[in-house]
Amino acid sequence: MNAQEIAALLTEKFGGRIIESKSDGINPYSIVDPAAILEISRFLCSDERLALDHLELLGGADYKDRIEVVYVLYSMKHHHRYTVKCRLPRENPSLQTVESVWKVANWHEREAFDMFGIVFEGHSDLRRILCPDDWEGYPLRKDYKYPTSYRDMPV
Repeated sequence: MNAQEIAALLTEKFGGRIIESKSDGINPYSIVDPAAILEISRFLCSDERLALDHLELLGGADYKDRIEVVYVLYSMKHHHRYTVKCRLPRENPSLQTVESVWKVANWHEREAFDMFGIVFEGHSDLRRILCPDDWEGYPLRKDYKYPTSYRDMPV
């Protein structure tokens, strides 16, 4: 399927939970309702027409007015790629884990939690993966204040 067909299929299946789609350009995507991410992810992975069975990337992006979670998906069977995005508020960003759909999401979600403070509800082991457990703040947030020391050592 091409990007336009994927976007149309998502809109047909999920209606208003697909907020916006951009099917032209290098990286076509759909912005989806964060409350529906798990249901939409299950569909993207299991529907034979799509078979987006590989999560290439799950990452965060910090904008002035929001945090986004970006999912880059690939079909090993059909060799097509599609991106899904969720927009979250800057304060207390959270949404459901997709770990049950793509096992590798476990690590990707932990990194997004560690770097951006995004909470993935239902995650099996949501804890820091890059920073020490007692690190304060989220280093890839635009409002992050870099510490001058950590445990009495200069940073």
